[in-house]
Amino acid sequence: MHSTAPARPDRTARIAVTVFPLLVLIAGIIGFALPGPSSTLGPAVPWLLGAIMFCMGLTLTLPDFARIAKRPWMVLVGVVLQYGIMPFLAWVIALTLQLPPELAAGVILVGCAPGGTASNVVTYLSRGDTALSVTVTTCSTLLAPIATPLLTLWIAGAILEVPFQPMMISILQTVLIPVIGGIVVRLVFRSLIVKIQGVFPWLSTIAISLIVAAVVAGSADQIAQAGLIVFVAVVLHNGLGLLLGYLVAWSMRMTQRERRAISVEVGMQNSGLAASLAAAHFSPLAALPAAVFSVWHNLSGAVFAMIMGRKPITDEPNENPR
Repeated sequence: MHSTAPARPDRTARIAVTVFPLLVLIAGIIGFALPGPSSTLGPAVPWLLGAIMFCMGLTLTLPDFARIAKRPWMVLVGVVLQYGIMPFLAWVIALTLQLPPELAAGVILVGCAPGGTASNVVTYLSRGDTALSVTVTTCSTLLAPIATPLLTLWIAGAILEVPFQPMMISILQTVLIPVIGGIVVRLVFRSLIVKIQGVFPWLSTIAISLIVAAVVAGSADQIAQAGLIVFVAVVLHNGLGLLLGYLVAWSMRMTQRERRAISVEVGMQNSGLAASLAAAHFSPLAALPAAVFSVWHNLSGAVFAMIMGRKPITDEPNENPR
């Protein structure tokens, strides 16, 4: 029984991450083509984000946190790279492409967000170190109430007014509290949660798709005008994040599994959080980079998983290539 129990959640996760980019893409098209009906989802965005974070909390176990004690330096490296590489890249890209202040702030906010919840599944499918991925995502998410608004204020404060305290409160309400709530619920109702855990990737997928539809609807006019330059910024941001994350991990002599995990953790952001914060504290235009990032990084993540998942792990002698 115990040996076969994980199979169903694993299959569900595979299907969810495969369908995820398609659903997000469809949601973006619907938001753009039908901005009126889709914009009614706007007030629900913080609640949808809270639901995603609650589902993340439901998937966390005490051993996930025990891994921090076993490899603290590795987790520290992952978190530092997450909050170092992506904000820096966002600043460089915004300057290089000479983005308008609101778009620049949106790109920077994406860069300052914690790791994306889909990164754990992408790491798993790419045969990376899933435990490391989960731990880094957890730590970067728990640090987000301080790190995200502080980094955004530091980098984007010169071009746009950044509401530090309201942003911090928003992250506490929509990220930290739901995650802790999910952890508590799992501890109390463990047997039930284990039975239904295959549902959580789908709930997160649906919630993120609805967020994308709402954000795209709110900035449909701006997409027609600035869509190309935003797409270029997002592709550069995500692609360079994946590349630099992998190269830094390689330079530190990490194993191939660890490199794949760090690469995905750096390159994939919690764009749903960035979109929610941008729409609430800046403008619909500032939320546009996060909406495009939501679509693109899941597409690139699926491609990354497909390529890496087929490559054998050559630095583990007992590894049998697929």
